[in-house]
Amino acid sequence: MAYPKLTDQPGALEIAASIRAGELSPHEAVEDAIARIEHLDVHINAVAVCDFERAIAAAKAMDGKVPGEHQPLFGVPMTIKESFDIAGLPTCWGHAEHAENIARRDAKVVSRLKAAGVILLGKTNVPIDLADWQSFNAVYGRTNNPHDHSRSPGGSSGGSAAAVASGMVPIEYGTDIGGSVRVPAHFCGVWGHKTSWGLVSKHGHDHPLMAGKDAHDGALSIAGPLARNAADIEILLRLTADFPVFERRKPIRQCRFLALLDHPDSPLDSSVRGPMEAALDTLEAAGVKIDRASDLVPDLAAQQADYLRMLNIAMARGMPSPDGKRASATDWFDLLDRQTCNELAWEQVFEAYDFVLAPPAPVLAVPHRNEAVFRGDLDINGADHPASGGLAWAGLATFPNLPSTVLPIGQGSYLGSTLPCGMQVMGPRWRDLDCVAAARDIDLIVNG
Repeated sequence: MAYPKLTDQPGALEIAASIRAGELSPHEAVEDAIARIEHLDVHINAVAVCDFERAIAAAKAMDGKVPGEHQPLFGVPMTIKESFDIAGLPTCWGHAEHAENIARRDAKVVSRLKAAGVILLGKTNVPIDLADWQSFNAVYGRTNNPHDHSRSPGGSSGGSAAAVASGMVPIEYGTDIGGSVRVPAHFCGVWGHKTSWGLVSKHGHDHPLMAGKDAHDGALSIAGPLARNAADIEILLRLTADFPVFERRKPIRQCRFLALLDHPDSPLDSSVRGPMEAALDTLEAAGVKIDRASDLVPDLAAQQADYLRMLNIAMARGMPSPDGKRASATDWFDLLDRQTCNELAWEQVFEAYDFVLAPPAPVLAVPHRNEAVFRGDLDINGADHPASGGLAWAGLATFPNLPSTVLPIGQGSYLGSTLPCGMQVMGPRWRDLDCVAAARDIDLIVNG
């Protein structure tokens, strides 16, 4: 079942190849992207901060120059999540009181992308504090899903996914702690990758209250790319990783997969289960070995409870929870111990299986609402379920610090709208490129 594509615009590596061949100049590539943003963003509102004048100047300075050896994305235009610092642009995380917080330096990811030849056009929209599966705030307004403007593009990298899906830009970079790369990719029908925790630096990705300080990367939270194909995800990983990662590149029909479609904390809506089952059936028909259950899987209910506890402490930076209780240092170290036990349990899973396949979220793109998704319920198969339970599918990879690539696999009907559906491909820690390679092979089989 093909997934609904919105654009035939080329990817980042395709644009870079055209520039190298002299078929397109960096200035032309940037002007084309700006024109698309000005035309499409009237209805989508993905790009929160525009930096067009500096982008045009940078592109003109590149025209006629030969790309350097380490500039595989020479002249390629892109945007990046609002929460990353770009010198001279605001970083407010959706807070009106921080709207004038102007970054003095580039985030490390931004610096590495610029060094690779990328031209930044601006920054994309987020929810307040990057804490929702929607992307709206009082400063920049609401971002719409390009497939259905009455739906959310996801969050917190919702503007990122919407910009890529609609064809405004070929690539983006976001962050993920509760599915914030994977859920927008799933909701918008694009590719996204949650990196192994610690692989990509988040230096320069700090709450505006920490402006100008060198903050810790933070537990669980990662930086990861979004794109419309596997090759662009791969090059973005190679360019931004702090160190090279090991690749095995095992042929897909020699791999053993475990599919997880049931979780004790979150039922799966039929709009997601249907495309997942169809994709698994197609893979099995092509000779791919897939188990549907394993006794090796750790206690998922216990994992989810520990994940939510660590997530809440990390996002609040240890401030008291809504019930007024504050986690002690002992509580935190106990959580770290349980996280280590969970990591070791998943290592045993990956001794038997090469990859684990799972949905990124229990539903497809949700309708807009005027409060945070996690303050309400999700409609799953016609019944209301606490939205916080939907984080279970993100937590599968987040709590044990595993990599996970999301690819679009089809479409489903959710609450009266036909929408894209994604699948996450999880692998052992530091095997990020293998996850991308497996997802690429799955895409060739499932989507042709």
